[in-house]
Amino acid sequence: MKKQLLPIAIFLAVTGTVKSQIAIGKPTVTNTSVSLEFADTENRGFILPYVETKTGITNNGTLIYDTTDYKVKYLKDTGTWTDLSVDNTGTASLSAQIGKTESATAKSVIGTDAATNTTPGILILSDDSKAMILPKVASPHLNILDPAPGMMAYDTVKRQLAVYNGKVWTFWKP
Repeated sequence: MKKQLLPIAIFLAVTGTVKSQIAIGKPTVTNTSVSLEFADTENRGFILPYVETKTGITNNGTLIYDTTDYKVKYLKDTGTWTDLSVDNTGTASLSAQIGKTESATAKSVIGTDAATNTTPGILILSDDSKAMILPKVASPHLNILDPAPGMMAYDTVKRQLAVYNGKVWTFWKP
């Protein structure tokens, strides 16, 4: 049994010291300034967590799908949520969440301090010099056939952030 634990211990020690970068849907990250990068070969978006109460969320830059008014929002200044949906006709089925208890320890951290990071959240990108690249989709409003509420993608045609609130897409240009 001790012989089996040694390789696992070595693996955990090495992964705790390696700079973390994750590629989803592709073999490697192509940009060294990226913590999380998605393949641009499929018509899929990134779905934000459904949040029923924003109480206790204090980290600026947090992105959520707010189920109280069916809008995609981000925390701009502590306590100030900015609406990215604009349209107020969104909708989402919460049937998968009803009766479920959230695990306070369920989270993934991508970054150099992954082993020690205590920031609350489901997915934490902790590097201060890397970013996340959203899935790149040509005209997501036309090509993502069954978008989920809270979905985000980068529209490569309009060169804009595309946000889906459950009814309509909203587009944001820098």
